[in-house]
Amino acid sequence: MKKTILTLSLLVISLIGYSQAKLEIGLKAGANFANTNVDDAESITSLHGGVYGLVKIANIGIQPEVLISQQGSEFAGGSEIDFSYVNVPVMVKLYLPAGLNFQVGPQFGILTNAEDEDGTDLKDSFKNSDLSAAVGLGWDAPFGLQANVRYVLGISDINNLSGGTEVRNRTFQVSIGYSLFKLGK
Repeated sequence: MKKTILTLSLLVISLIGYSQAKLEIGLKAGANFANTNVDDAESITSLHGGVYGLVKIANIGIQPEVLISQQGSEFAGGSEIDFSYVNVPVMVKLYLPAGLNFQVGPQFGILTNAEDEDGTDLKDSFKNSDLSAAVGLGWDAPFGLQANVRYVLGISDINNLSGGTEVRNRTFQVSIGYSLFKLGK
């Protein structure tokens, strides 16, 4: 097993070293402006943050991420539902000149917490998983900084109550990332 891992590691390093491929690992964080599709739902402002990896060959990149994301909605009368997710977006990035890029891909979410403004646990009222589609624009600066704006539209109904209204997450994200490790061009 150790020989297999060592061989695969050397192969990946060789491919990146002798090609136009680039491997990058970094951190990112930013603001969420989140709501749901429910009538009278207003957006809440919250945070997201985590790690990303980037494999880039020529002008195409694949960037998987693991993010902790706070989402939810505020409703008329001041009631609020707050969700905490571990989200895993897998973005395909099409690079334009000067590091600008267009991003599109799926996002898989795992619900870790759901509560109202009083802290009442509502997790059983919502499904444990969430599937979304994400689209965005970004800029990868030559000195390791990333700036992104992204819209994440929920595809799956997260309401776990039978006969209830369909509930889908909607999140607009603004984030900054920084590369901690780079290999390749």
